[in-house]
Amino acid sequence: MRVAMFGYQTWGHRTLRALLDSEHEVVLVVTHPKSEHAYEKIWSDSVAELAEQNGVPVLLRNRPDDEELRARLKDAAPDILVANNWRTWLPPEIFTAPKYGTLNVHDSLLPAYAGFSPLIWALINGETQVGVTAHMMDEDLDAGDIVLQRAIPVGPTDTTTDLFHKTVDMIGPITVDALALIASGKAELTKQDRGKASFFHKRSIEDSLIDWTWPAEHIERLVRAQCDPYPNAFTFYKGERIRVTKSSVSKACYGGTPGRIFIREGDGVVIVAGSDARTGRNRGLVIERVRTEDDTEYAATDFFKAMGGYLKSS
Repeated sequence: MRVAMFGYQTWGHRTLRALLDSEHEVVLVVTHPKSEHAYEKIWSDSVAELAEQNGVPVLLRNRPDDEELRARLKDAAPDILVANNWRTWLPPEIFTAPKYGTLNVHDSLLPAYAGFSPLIWALINGETQVGVTAHMMDEDLDAGDIVLQRAIPVGPTDTTTDLFHKTVDMIGPITVDALALIASGKAELTKQDRGKASFFHKRSIEDSLIDWTWPAEHIERLVRAQCDPYPNAFTFYKGERIRVTKSSVSKACYGGTPGRIFIREGDGVVIVAGSDARTGRNRGLVIERVRTEDDTEYAATDFFKAMGGYLKSS
């Protein structure tokens, strides 16, 4: 088939690489310009450079809403569009134009975690599995009929970086396999259960701020979700922003006020956590390593030289 692709960052790069290595002909690539957004500078393999290296025409767009783009698509005459990590809305006159419509590849198990940063949100929320979905695009966000879906388990110590590497390796195979089903007429489309849908916004730095009223188990997952190279989970100590780079859930229960720097346990320092921490029935968060604003990293037992005081939201 003749394929045009809309994609960005490493997700789009992997999609394009798979298409170039397949039997299909890539006739046009549309991608976004480079961004200085903290999350868009991560996993930023260039779709444009890969296309250019392989002689594929490239258009750079923030939004696909101009006449030149529509004309270029019409001239390219694709049989199908493939999208992955395209960051803005595709209008119906674009995604319905090709014979077979548009295949979108999304790194979640739809209908859950539609939208942005699905791996981070899924890890924070304690999901037991994540995955990749190839579905036909329609007018609603990540809501079209599913062609293929594949899942992997989330391990107890997995970080978002671990899950990224596992799921990004799934992109090429699921894209090519879905296209084969569509081309052969053997695709069995599965409608999404919209009652089970969830939608998530793009993350910003504020979303990494630790809320000490969360249970320690949830904060520990936030720390793993915001591992390097993502902006780390952070809190404030004596007015200074500190990033938590490694943590665990305490073995003992600790009572008091959320955010209290309480006691050493194991290789770290326990911080009281949970909205009902006063009951003394909650585990605390054991901070094991922290990083200051000058990027110096410390063992928590060296950084917190004395117990007492509080970690705060500002």
